[in-house]
Amino acid sequence: MDASSKNQLRQRLRQRLRQQRRALPAAIQRRAAKRLLQQLRKLPEFRRARHIALYSASDGEISTTDVLRYCQRRGKVCYLPVIHRDTKHAQMRFHRHAPGQTLHNNAFNIPEPNALRRRQIDPIRLDMMLLPLVGFDRRGNRLGMGGGYYDRALAFKQRRNAASKPLLIGLAHHLQEVERLPTQHWDIPLDWVATDREIFAAG
Repeated sequence: MDASSKNQLRQRLRQRLRQQRRALPAAIQRRAAKRLLQQLRKLPEFRRARHIALYSASDGEISTTDVLRYCQRRGKVCYLPVIHRDTKHAQMRFHRHAPGQTLHNNAFNIPEPNALRRRQIDPIRLDMMLLPLVGFDRRGNRLGMGGGYYDRALAFKQRRNAASKPLLIGLAHHLQEVERLPTQHWDIPLDWVATDREIFAAG
């Protein structure tokens, strides 16, 4: 499949899967978030992790609110992504989020910490990153929103002697699974996938 066909297929998948997750009723979304935490708690690496990056859910993404509260109650240091536009290509960086801290909506209407007040961390120093996604497959391929922010932030993982940290776990509703995603050379694969029904090692 050539690059143009891949892009067209990815866009069709993105549109369909976004519609499906947005259509989930609020009650189902809340149950899914609680079940997601139950799945993550099965993973020893999650229980041991000290520095964790999460995300603020939008557009029907599975919520991390319960996961964030769990982590903060157990003294884990949590970080949220912030979009910085001070470079030629906008960059995603990760800033600490303390319990009770006020968040502000960015240009995409997604809540994020105040970058001027909250310190950031180099992603390579994180123990774990919990990533949003639009679609996934069993090989650990991830379909995002199309902006490439996570792929750019994690580009260091593609080097020959790529760092093992952070452990990358994609979070999704189970209905976001597809049999096989078309990939691009810049895509960063996931180590694990956690849904409201299961958690599994990718590959």
